[in-house]
Amino acid sequence: MSDWLAWLREVATQEPAALVSVLASEGSAPRGAGTRMLVTADRLFGTIGGGQLEHRAIEQARAIMALPPGSWRVQDYPLGPLLGQCCGGRVRLLIEHVDAAALGWLADAAEERVLVSTLTSGRIARHVSAQAIPTPLSARGDRPREGATFVEMIGQRRRSLYLFGAGHVGQAIARHAQALPFRLAWFDTRPLFETIDGVAIVPEDAIAQCVTEAPEDAAMLILTHDHALDYRLTRAALEREPIAFVGLIGSQTKRARFHNRLERDGVADTARARLTCPIGVTGVTGKEPDVIAIAALAQLLQLERP
Repeated sequence: MSDWLAWLREVATQEPAALVSVLASEGSAPRGAGTRMLVTADRLFGTIGGGQLEHRAIEQARAIMALPPGSWRVQDYPLGPLLGQCCGGRVRLLIEHVDAAALGWLADAAEERVLVSTLTSGRIARHVSAQAIPTPLSARGDRPREGATFVEMIGQRRRSLYLFGAGHVGQAIARHAQALPFRLAWFDTRPLFETIDGVAIVPEDAIAQCVTEAPEDAAMLILTHDHALDYRLTRAALEREPIAFVGLIGSQTKRARFHNRLERDGVADTARARLTCPIGVTGVTGKEPDVIAIAALAQLLQLERP
């Protein structure tokens, strides 16, 4: 996750280069916040996920290299079929012409330290802090402008958390996950939730495709408003490998019913065994949304780090 620091030291100090940073993402984005790619006139270092999104970002990066070092722009890309992402969402990128003379902060950069970046006229002012608190950014709304400050953990690796359902429990999970090492991809089929920051609204006949688009280290929590939809998503998650975790909200009775149906539908024993239902660490019995959310996230934090 911190390879980009070496690219700046070893490449950007020797030749003109542009840095592409993912500031925020929503939906089934190929990479999450903190992902970087360095672009020179004829070389690429790293990736923000490939495909049309990366192609357009490279074009923007090489275009900004015609401007003075330190120049920057924030660019939004809606995800959809044109960018090869069926499950929609958004990606917000920061694209900058690296100013080799302004890289003194690299001497203090290290894993588990915090990087503070402020957008100013003609440059990005950066310094490393041991005390600043990282804050997640939104992929929605007005793009950051001069004066905006970003605070991020250097080298932090976040597990992809695919959350299906934007009801009360889903909202509680999303709220508590912000301060934890997860990269949230949040989906619902109901347009009434489209105003909630972070939720990608996907048609019901296409939402199972979001499971296919998930990275291998993803953890999935399935808690939609509809049992039939829960089943479709659960089956899709169990039939693809690998996935780090497949969790389904519900009781032991729901688990038994789903297992019986999965068996009738030909889902292998080994795949069915990967289903976690109910979700949450054992011993937590409260039914309030925040209690369920904290118990489920604690369970995910027990997984081996990606």
